[in-house]
This record gives sequence, C-alpha cells and structure tokens, in this order.
Amino acid sequence: MAELKADVVVLGAGMVGVGAALHLQKRGRDVILVDRHARAGEETSFGNAGLIESASVFPYMFPRDFGQILQYAMNRAPQVRYQLSDVPSYLPWLVRYFLASSPERALHSAMAELPLIRRSLIEHEALIAEAEVPELLRRTGWIKLFRTDATLANAVGDLDRAKQFGVEGEVLDSKAIAEREPNLTGDFTGAVYFPAPGFIPDPGGLAKAYASLFERKGGRFVVGDARTLEQSARGWRVSGANGTVVAREVVVALGPWSDLVFRPLGYSIPLGVKRGYHLHLAPGGNAVLNHPVLDSDNGYLLAPMNRGIRLTTGVEFARRDAPPSPIQVQQALPRARAMFPLGDAIDAEPWKGARPCLPDMIPVIGKAPRHPGLWFDFGHQHHGLTLGPATGRLLAEMMTGETPFADPKPYAVERFG
Repeated sequence: MAELKADVVVLGAGMVGVGAALHLQKRGRDVILVDRHARAGEETSFGNAGLIESASVFPYMFPRDFGQILQYAMNRAPQVRYQLSDVPSYLPWLVRYFLASSPERALHSAMAELPLIRRSLIEHEALIAEAEVPELLRRTGWIKLFRTDATLANAVGDLDRAKQFGVEGEVLDSKAIAEREPNLTGDFTGAVYFPAPGFIPDPGGLAKAYASLFERKGGRFVVGDARTLEQSARGWRVSGANGTVVAREVVVALGPWSDLVFRPLGYSIPLGVKRGYHLHLAPGGNAVLNHPVLDSDNGYLLAPMNRGIRLTTGVEFARRDAPPSPIQVQQALPRARAMFPLGDAIDAEPWKGARPCLPDMIPVIGKAPRHPGLWFDFGHQHHGLTLGPATGRLLAEMMTGETPFADPKPYAVERFG
C-alpha cells in the first residue's frame, strides 16, 4: 500500500480540525486531514444552532441556584436531561464540572476564553471570503426570549456584565419582539437581542466549504482510522483507507472522540460530553423566522436553516455512544409549534450529537508534554463552530514559532496534572 508523507497530519475534519489544517497550511506546512468520513463536518459540526457566538463571554457553567439544581436532579428541567442508567459513567466528571463552576473559577474560565471569542467572527469572515461562500454567513444576530420576570431579570444582569467586555445587546419588550419576529406567538416578558454574532444557515456545509478550500490550496483529505495512530522513528503514522499516512507532527482534533487517541498514549484528561439533538421542520404556510430564537424558559432553540427550521434541544447527560433518547425533542415540539407555525418534519428522525467538554469549559490547545510532535486541539464545549478557526490559528502560531495572538497558558493540558 502507498505511504503518504506530510509535515502534519490533523485527525478530525470537523470545524476545529479543518480550522487547524487551514491555518497550518497558510504557514507553509504540508498538511493531511484525516477523518473516518469521506466528507468534512459530518459529526458534531453538523448539528448546532449555527451561531458564531462572538457575544458569548461567559461559558455554560453548572448552576449554583439550589432550586434549579433540584429541577435538574428530578429530570424536570427542559434545558437538561440525564439517563439514570448512565450516571455512574459521568458522575465523576459532573462533580469536577460543579467544582469548576464556582463564581471565581467561572470568571477565570470566561477571561481565559475571551481572546478566542473576540477573534471568532474575524477568523470566520476571512475564511468565508477566501472560500467564496458569502451566502453561508448572515449578519442577523439572535434573540433570547423570556417568559417570566425572574428569568428576564437574570438575563439583563448577565447582559450588563457582558457589556463590560464589549458585548452589544438590546432588551426588547413584547412590541419590539413582534416587530422583529411577527410570526412568533407567546406570553413573553421580554427578550435580549444580540446583534453581533454571525449566523450560519448550514453549519455542516460551512465545514465542507472550508475543507474544499483546504484541498484547492493543495491539502489532502484521507479517510482513515485515528485509533491506529502510533509513534514511529519519523514521527507519527496512521492508517488510511488507501495507505499509511506519515508525518513529523500530529494534531488531535477529534472532539468528543479525542480520548480514543490520548488515553492509549497515557494521558488522563477529563473529557466529558453533553449530548444534544436537532430536527428540521418545514415552516407552516408563509411563516418566516428572521433570527435564531431561544425559548429560554422552555429549553429549545429555533433557527432558520437552509434545510428548514431547525429545532435544537438543550443538554443530555449520557454516555457518548449510548442509544439516542430524543425525549427533549418530543417535549419541545408542541411548545415550539405553539410559538411558531411549523409544518411537517423534514428529517426522518432527530439527529444526535455530542459536545466535547472539559470541566472548566476551556479547550485544550497546545503541545502534549510527553510525546514530541503531538498536539491537542479539542474540548470546545458548546462553541466548536464558533471557535474552530480561532483556535486553529492559535495552534498554528504555536506550532510554527509565531507569537500567539493570545496567551496559550490557560489552554495547556498540564492544568489537569
């Protein structure tokens, strides 16, 4: 079989892996992108709300409100669900997540991720222009809807905090909501509109457009099995469908499957997953949805994708590869239909994905401490689409000896011991 040689092999062709491959290529590296699928963006990057969340300063941390925690524990919160049979598998990670969500540590996480958040839309705009797909970026912003005075007040407080870091936002009353979204129905106390974030109406399509750009510029895409990665005299080797890929350096950008590579190499990194679901539906009649809208109190989001109106759920805690249990979709559907005119489902069944999360909600980006030429770029929690190109740039700068645009220390794997 053939042997393919490169400077760097990037494992994983989601938004994070493709972003790293493009930035390494831009800096003169010969890169091979390896994925188990024949096309990019077929896993986690395929299913999300489509938001480039440049206004999301504060990560999604474990709540500290006792009433909210009790709702979660009783499986009565629409935003979160868990499978009781899987609790032993993820409880240790959940404890670490809770401890990392103290006010002090949560603020540390926010400040660590802030340089990446600020760079996110800038990097996407540059790649979208180079890939010549301007139709895949809409500058509509998005809307968070609230049904009670208490949840609206909390959101306004969060907005006031975020404004200290340059986030723009506008509080909407019911009249302003109706002006922006005339087809919405509901008893909304108010909403918060974020004008800055970009909206991607086909997230999987954007990953594929970036991968096509990578190939047009001379990059190679190989179908292969990342689990076959092994160190060799010349660096690293991994088995592809039509031969072996050999490179001096390797980047692990496998999202929720990154543990399949780092664990056999002896790294104990607390990578967990938050699962989620989506379902596309046709809009009813002539109804139009102008922005992605989050029904905060009911735990679902509607987004006007190219394929139809995408209904996305909150978080499900379960084993990464456990069978799907799309109860959140079933619960959200009647609420969503009451809020916006929805027709028939376009998908035969809900799509299931997994968000790769570290307890502190900060990705791991940088050099592996015990293996020369091994680099990590995973754990982007809810922001893989948002941060992929930005963290790809940071990683490429570190790998090529440039001055990084952000201090890389907060993302180092050594923070886990």
